[in-house]
Amino acid sequence: MRMHVHEWGSGPEVVLVHGGLLGGRDAWQAQRPLTERWTLLAPDRPGHGDSPPGRQDFEPESMMLATQLLDRPVHLVGMSYGGIVAMYAAAIRPANVLSLTVIEPPCSGVARGVPVTDAYGRELRALIEDTEQTPAEALNRFFPAIGVPLQVDEPLPPVLERGVLQLIGARPPDEADPPLELLRQAGFPILVVSGDHLPANEVICDTIAEQTGGKRAIVRGYGHLIPDSGEPFNKLLEQHFTAR
Repeated sequence: MRMHVHEWGSGPEVVLVHGGLLGGRDAWQAQRPLTERWTLLAPDRPGHGDSPPGRQDFEPESMMLATQLLDRPVHLVGMSYGGIVAMYAAAIRPANVLSLTVIEPPCSGVARGVPVTDAYGRELRALIEDTEQTPAEALNRFFPAIGVPLQVDEPLPPVLERGVLQLIGARPPDEADPPLELLRQAGFPILVVSGDHLPANEVICDTIAEQTGGKRAIVRGYGHLIPDSGEPFNKLLEQHFTAR
């Protein structure tokens, strides 16, 4: 399978890997100002946007990403579930990763044994494995679980309905065991970003940064939707891309 890739701008290439609901075109709208200086490449993960159908699963998706978009040097950014995909992909082709940024990846297994992260992992797994719920019911469980202050009613906008149908039945993120030691050894700069709104996310992000030698940053006020902050997050990204 080849993922459809949206492309905007000109300059050094930045690969933006979206999370569990919105495809590449919709997830990174607040990053469009970066196109004045950077080429943004936003793949639609399987089952999203214009890519072929497929179950969300971080391991095969990471191989697709590494094969298709890490065949040359790029800056790599992953949001939420896409952050898990990005970490795995970066370990597959580290020589072509100029920098790695991950935003609240829900891989609770990296801090297994910590009560808040274990509970977070169980909550997401229960939601993902519940095939009896309606899409709106699923979203109204999912949004509070990850820290999105929204309530939705049916009928859902088509893009959200398609996204949540991909979420239900996905591979649960608590099964992820990203190769943090390999990322540490790779030598490229790593930035781990959270929103200071959910204790489990802070523990996960702290753990990833500690074990990879990465830097930590917090963008407050947007819950889980950190890229939607626009300028604060974009400035943070550019500082990370250019720091040597």
